[in-house]
Amino acid sequence: MGRRAKNKQQDPEPLEKPERTELSRRAKSKLKKQQALAEKNNKKRQSTEEVDSKKSKKAKTETKKKDTDGDDLWDNLEVVSDAEDSEDMDEFEMDDEFEMNGSAQEEESEQEDEQEEQKYFPKADADFLGSDSEQEEEEEEEEEEEEDEEDDEFDEDEFVEGQALDERTSRKIEARAAREAAEAEAELREQANQQEELEEGERYKLPEGEEAELVSDITLVSQRIKDIVGVLNDFKKLRDLNTSRQEYVDRLIKDIAAYYGYSEFLAEKLFHLFPVSEAIEFFEANEVARPVTIRTNTLKTRRRDLAQALINRGVNLEPIGKWSKVGLQVFESQVPIGATPEYLAGHYMLQAASSFLPVMALAPQPNERVLDMASAPGGKTTYIAALQKNTGMVFANDATKDRLKSLVANIHRLGVKNAVVCNYDGREFPKVIGGFDRVLLDAPCSGTGVISKDPSVKLNKTEKDFIDIPFLQKQLILSAIDSVDAKSKTGGYIVYSTCSVTVEENEAVVNYALLKRPNVKLVPTGLDFGREGFASYRGKTFHPSLKLTRRFYPHVHNMDGFYVAKFKKMDNKYTTTNDKDTKQASSESNEETIGFNDEEDVKYIEETKITQKKKKGLKV
Repeated sequence: MGRRAKNKQQDPEPLEKPERTELSRRAKSKLKKQQALAEKNNKKRQSTEEVDSKKSKKAKTETKKKDTDGDDLWDNLEVVSDAEDSEDMDEFEMDDEFEMNGSAQEEESEQEDEQEEQKYFPKADADFLGSDSEQEEEEEEEEEEEEDEEDDEFDEDEFVEGQALDERTSRKIEARAAREAAEAEAELREQANQQEELEEGERYKLPEGEEAELVSDITLVSQRIKDIVGVLNDFKKLRDLNTSRQEYVDRLIKDIAAYYGYSEFLAEKLFHLFPVSEAIEFFEANEVARPVTIRTNTLKTRRRDLAQALINRGVNLEPIGKWSKVGLQVFESQVPIGATPEYLAGHYMLQAASSFLPVMALAPQPNERVLDMASAPGGKTTYIAALQKNTGMVFANDATKDRLKSLVANIHRLGVKNAVVCNYDGREFPKVIGGFDRVLLDAPCSGTGVISKDPSVKLNKTEKDFIDIPFLQKQLILSAIDSVDAKSKTGGYIVYSTCSVTVEENEAVVNYALLKRPNVKLVPTGLDFGREGFASYRGKTFHPSLKLTRRFYPHVHNMDGFYVAKFKKMDNKYTTTNDKDTKQASSESNEETIGFNDEEDVKYIEETKITQKKKKGLKV
């Protein structure tokens, strides 16, 4: 065989019958698709114009004819024999380059044929003719719907994120309130169940021996406190017939002292101030810190402006209550509340809400002379100056020299200009100076009202303290009364206050002052809330007017325990109950030496001005 014959193109293989039918079927399906598209277009054109509809009908008939012709063409295809094909190919002569690359070109031509066949006649499954296009359209629609849903979800997410910042604080507050309500409800339910168990069960019997002295198990002690309180509240029904009420009380006081960490002496003293159930509430309240409160310095700003400035700095606060126009209660703060620019500028004072009360009761007026006998660290003194609008004069006295530094610092920071700081024992008044319009005595005390701030009070106060402290308080209150001028046109008032809740430091001292100074009487404090003072206590009877005094408790008013009494001095003369001889009050007997002399004051002020000018180098 020659070289040309060897490289000669082979005869094409004849098409088998299945392949022919498959090709014809594919061609028919393609034509049917074209018909469907044409029909859709025709329907659109028919709705617009009649002329277009006629043309579309003609085109439809023509396409049908073409379809039939196309079907006949596929059916009339002739199969070429191998011999005829070989004869035709023998007549074709190939050049040298084609002979060398013949096999490669054949492979490329075969690949191109396959690609064209796949392009025009793609392989299909059995349901190719009618279902693929519909499935594709459905899949596209589903994908579009999914994308729309995703977009909607994305928009909702953005909306939620936008609202999250505004709703976060309210959600926290609601969650906290719900949690507290649930805890309170659970506690009430537990108490009710315990009460039912006591009612249904046997009478409660006090533990004896080692069990009675067992305090290592706090849970056991707590449960025993609740059981004894339940018995004392319904003593006739739940008591043990062989146990007296006093035995129950003694056991309860011991358990309270062990559970809350008090000395038995102080636990007993505080326990007898309240009914049994309320006493437990008082001890519980002392375990919780009181709210942080601040007082607006009206010499420099207004409460509304201060609140807005602090809110802008991330402080969560609200007015302390309707009873105060300058107080704000701080809940949370993103900045140290004692180091803000407003604090350093003297716009407010960190001050307990209870210490507002004596100044409010005193109610100082402009241009008055006021004495604050125990003024450090200056919260009450600066409040007095603010109410006076920096007019008149405030004598800020404190017996402890080391405490004067904080007093002076706060006076300067808050812009007080009418204060005079002095360091005397309060009992030396009115020998030092007298004739004041009003005197405030926030007396030193045991601190039983501020146990939440100073837990050391639980153990370090003894019976001797409750003898020595009231003795000092009685001396101070007499000096305060003697320092006031009863002839004052606007004043003549004395306010006595302590941060204690014991009767020995409060009602007993006030009752002593009424006995020793008959020229004074108790008047309403002007405070719209608080409990009445005791007119009688455990067999002791006091003056009936002691009901005008006011008591404040942490478990009732959510502030430190406090006591406030207000006196009005009626005359500078007084008659003691033991000696009917009339005596001059110390403030009047020493009027020439310790009172105010306006002429001397003017002269002293002029000399001071001259001295200041000389120091500055000014001509006098």
